[in-house]
Amino acid sequence: MQSISATKAAARAAALKLRAGCDPALGMQLADHVLRDCPPPAGAIVAGFWPLEGEIDIRDLLHRLAETGHEIALPETPALGLPLKFRTWLPGDPLVAGRFRTMHPEGSVVVPDFILMPLLAFDAKGNRLGYGGGYYDRTLARLPNAFRLGCAFSTQEIEDVPVGPNDLKLHAVATELGLKQF
Repeated sequence: MQSISATKAAARAAALKLRAGCDPALGMQLADHVLRDCPPPAGAIVAGFWPLEGEIDIRDLLHRLAETGHEIALPETPALGLPLKFRTWLPGDPLVAGRFRTMHPEGSVVVPDFILMPLLAFDAKGNRLGYGGGYYDRTLARLPNAFRLGCAFSTQEIEDVPVGPNDLKLHAVATELGLKQF
């Protein structure tokens, strides 16, 4: 019997192939769906992410949320084993390079109410496959009341995401085709 770690590693490799060649600019359509079907509540602090190569680009959504008055934060990736820190960001603020090719601002640390999360794969049950560092799992465990919205290409949906005991489900996933709530 294959361990959950090995199963997840194989799923990650397959998921990277699924999103290969997808157009990051489809994030503009994702933004439309989020703002129409699942907008963050007024006054919510929204945590986003600066897209890595190959991820759907949610920067249009971040800009539009900032224009509507939401406080925006981006994650800083700390040392392995620690949860993410979310730092305030305004469009145009400089970003610094972080771990694993991530980018983050140097703003103050805040606690988000609504989290836009990158992922490698998701399933129809709301399970999310991340990159394997456990950063979001540790972070979400400390933020049980935060809304969890995965952001992905529609091609990243798979039949079953392998899950472990510390994996938390998403509340919804937004893609260029629409929104799926769980």
